[in-house]
Amino acid sequence: MGDGVKRYEFRPVWSCNMCGAPQADHRILGRRADRSQGMRPWRSRGITTSVAQCGRCGLIFADPQPIPFDLQDHYGVPPETYWREEYFKVSDGYFQRPIDRFKAIARSGPGMQALDIGAGLGKAMIALERAGFEAHGFEPSVPFYERAIARMGIGKDRLQLGDMEHIEYDHGRFHFITFGAVLEHLYDPSASIGKALQWLAPGGVIHIEVPSSRWLINRIINAAYRVQGLDYVGNISPMHSPFHLYEFGLESFHRNGKVLGYTVALHEYDVCATYMPRALDPLLRWVMGRTGTGMQLSVWLQRDVLAHGPPDRDTPPGS
Repeated sequence: MGDGVKRYEFRPVWSCNMCGAPQADHRILGRRADRSQGMRPWRSRGITTSVAQCGRCGLIFADPQPIPFDLQDHYGVPPETYWREEYFKVSDGYFQRPIDRFKAIARSGPGMQALDIGAGLGKAMIALERAGFEAHGFEPSVPFYERAIARMGIGKDRLQLGDMEHIEYDHGRFHFITFGAVLEHLYDPSASIGKALQWLAPGGVIHIEVPSSRWLINRIINAAYRVQGLDYVGNISPMHSPFHLYEFGLESFHRNGKVLGYTVALHEYDVCATYMPRALDPLLRWVMGRTGTGMQLSVWLQRDVLAHGPPDRDTPPGS
């Protein structure tokens, strides 16, 4: 299955993780293979899972969710096959836009603390330090964690090894928290946002970058499949790299905010890549820029003034 043998437990999704809409409000978009599909997916053997979209908030997800028996099947890439020298360089403008948006939304000053969730090599932590924050982070990957310390000079007192489910910080500690290309990999994004809200200081900001469920290229790919009479879709990649479990709509965060007690202070769509023939690139980029159908959605969240933190619940919306 896929690149090598992968084993999964398949868990049905009874309600939308972000807004809680029941399964009756979800529609099936098609199915996704456990490998890169191309335009002739029937030529490859493997397994598929259905891809659904919440009719209330636009969240796209696999149903059932494929849960690997061993996460190393997804993320255990040998480090010597991945690292390149340019990965260890932090340019002057790196991570500058999220920092600028934070300063436009929140009151900034000396003594601010920031947290990078899924810190990777610690590049955003370095950028945050340059901007005047005391930067902290955590990273679940041992190779990334080790290289962040050995190659990037990140202190062990600032960077922890661990995942969202097990890391703990004091409530109200951080003024700025960032999820950069992280939330789409987590099986319970709503609970992860809720936990981050507990760590957020009053007036603080959570920054999140995720794949957008409005991406024009996926719509084009899906239409091409339909013309061929196929029920495949290009959305998400729950069983192959980059292992995206979700694509988010802006409404996903608006409705989730009503559950957890936050508001969307700012949002932006980014075109990013098109992955289409170069001759079509200028036109597609123009259309995506004008219509908000780019690949990435960025949101900046603030906890509601009257909220004392996210509600405690034994079962999150999407369990």
